[in-house]
Amino acid sequence: MRISVIGCGYLGAVHAAAMAKLGHDVVGVDVDAAKVDALAHARAPFYEPGLPELLAESAATGRLRFTTDLSEVVGAQVHFICVGTPQKRGEFGADLKYVEAAFEGLLPHLGDGDVVVGKSTVPVGTAEDLAQRLADAGPGATLVWNPEFLREGFAVQDTLHPDRIVYGVPEGERGEKAKAILDEVYATPLDEGIPLVVTDFATAQLVKVAANAFLATKISFINAMAELCEATGADVTSLADAIGHDERIGRKFLNAGLGFGGGCLPKDIRAFMARAGELGADQALSFLREVDSINMRRRVRMVDLAREVCQGSIVGRSVAVLGAAFKPNSDDIRDSPALSVAAQMQLQGARVVVTDPQAIANAQEKWPDLTYAATAEEAAKEVDVVLLATEWAEYRELDPVELGTVVRTRTIVDGRNVLDPAAWRAAGWTYRALGRP
Repeated sequence: MRISVIGCGYLGAVHAAAMAKLGHDVVGVDVDAAKVDALAHARAPFYEPGLPELLAESAATGRLRFTTDLSEVVGAQVHFICVGTPQKRGEFGADLKYVEAAFEGLLPHLGDGDVVVGKSTVPVGTAEDLAQRLADAGPGATLVWNPEFLREGFAVQDTLHPDRIVYGVPEGERGEKAKAILDEVYATPLDEGIPLVVTDFATAQLVKVAANAFLATKISFINAMAELCEATGADVTSLADAIGHDERIGRKFLNAGLGFGGGCLPKDIRAFMARAGELGADQALSFLREVDSINMRRRVRMVDLAREVCQGSIVGRSVAVLGAAFKPNSDDIRDSPALSVAAQMQLQGARVVVTDPQAIANAQEKWPDLTYAATAEEAAKEVDVVLLATEWAEYRELDPVELGTVVRTRTIVDGRNVLDPAAWRAAGWTYRALGRP
């Protein structure tokens, strides 16, 4: 099947390459000529494990190409809108300007029977509005909503082998025809037995933000427990292990620490609250304000903990921050807790050196006043305290004895609760972590 993908950022680039892998003829469209050129040469414009190989493999088949010319979508039967919906400046709501631009640009090129598939995370009600405008424009195309559930660092796997597929379709024959076309698009994962949920527009739009709100709530819950553990001397890791054995709760996303960041969870829960307010249902999601507040407090607490281990002051102290990306296996620094902590400490008088396996270039562009190092050992040279802020495998596996030979003071603050306290203490380190004695 011929498919177009409008927007070739994180979501769109992965989706386009994956659709070609599944056997479809795909054209990806983006306004950024440099990005298009990189993708056309099988170079991923961001770090995502497995994506360069998938791009090269799909391009070699001749089924994948990229362009800046939106008119080249003509002839495609299915058009995926994969543009971003960032948080509005100074507001909680989602900025839909990229969705609007993609939709308006696509309209003149649609043909009778085409299916427009929204994958962007949008406030509920957006699909209904776009569907009406599509009907008024009269090209004979149908809109459906097909939310994405990608995890950065696992996006290729999540696209080729998702844990569920959701369609939001209109009622009647038009919706049935659109569903049949999407079934053909996703024939391979559906044949694998991947669960399919077919629902209305409103539910399909709510699925993604509801999922992110639940995950954010679970993370902030255990971080709230971490605050209580610090006040009582309890161990939040043991607490999480104990309650995680309850199958109704589960252990995943109960890792206390520095909290969540990135381009999805923070802005999605804020946009969710904003939309609820517009609908007159703001009280239903008022708890998300505290979820957001707990999450942001973890960053302040990390700085406070560093100050504690430095005998009450970080002024003039040298600090190594291990991690710049908001999570491992990514170079994404959007709303990164690690960089937030690094910047706060520098503003408060510390000498800060940041390192990350993939995100240094992005971090330097946004935070040029920070100092950067290529490796953990280089960053930690002659420092007074080491902060583990992003749980990359290479940081989890650091040898405390070897790292102890380069620091000035063997003091580490584990912001992700991923190190073995006994091993570090045995190597002569002062070990502290959020929510642990």
